[in-house]
Amino acid sequence: MLLRQLEYLVALARARHFAKAAQACFVSQPTLSEGIRKLEDELGIPLVRRGRRFDGFTPEGERVVVWARRILADRDAMQDEIQALRAGLTGRLRIGTVPTAATAVALLTQPFCAANPLATVQVFADLQSVDIVSRLGTYELDAAVTYHSTVAEQGFTFVPLYRERYVLLIRRTAPDTGPAEISWQDAAQYPLCLLHPGMQGRQVLEAAFEAVGVSVTPRVETDSIASLFAQVRAGQWASIVPHAWLHVFGVPPGMHAVPLVRPVRTERIGLVLPAREPVSVMGQALIDVAERAGIATALEQLPD
Repeated sequence: MLLRQLEYLVALARARHFAKAAQACFVSQPTLSEGIRKLEDELGIPLVRRGRRFDGFTPEGERVVVWARRILADRDAMQDEIQALRAGLTGRLRIGTVPTAATAVALLTQPFCAANPLATVQVFADLQSVDIVSRLGTYELDAAVTYHSTVAEQGFTFVPLYRERYVLLIRRTAPDTGPAEISWQDAAQYPLCLLHPGMQGRQVLEAAFEAVGVSVTPRVETDSIASLFAQVRAGQWASIVPHAWLHVFGVPPGMHAVPLVRPVRTERIGLVLPAREPVSVMGQALIDVAERAGIATALEQLPD
């Protein structure tokens, strides 16, 4: 069995098309097809359903794809570690995040790059929780930042970073400075713009409203935290945003950020990595940065 044959198989799983998979591997389509056939002969099982075009994998093939991804990820991790021992950490860190936690990723990438000047970082922002779980499971991400509740039962390594809390973002009407704090029940009375219902950040808010016996029906929904700020700026809507995002935009002129209380709701946000031994050198370098970065302290205070 050759690693190149496993690369062909993983490329086919990603592209779902023989010609596109061959192009991704920089080989001809006959070369890729023959490599996969040799892998089938060695394993003694059919891996691919073949018709006039790619028709998917056999049940055995689906399992072999999972193993192939794991083997290739271990190969890459070994190469990274050997290179790090010789000349320092190189290569690319692939990190994903749910939209609400993008601020934390920014607080990780700067110290990571400072500590590892030969490495680069690729950030996949605005991922849904299900995408993060899937990409970590297939080793398409080295790490992610997301809610603990998303991965609690998934068997991943979880490194706590901070607790997300929430503020009601409203327009400031001069000379009124607005309330110092507001309950979830009172916040439900505002005309709200919220995240899309399929997003984990929205589901957290739904649970908070449900806990105090109210429900909300926002007039506007979006998949972007930046869009929530823009909608509030337009003047008609209010929104509920994670406090961490105020450290990106501050409290924009003409707006007021009101802490939500009764109850004070928080959610654990952390760094998530595939559970593997040994931890990849790239993953360990990120864990080391996370433990030194003091993200919780940096996000603890709301800006004026």
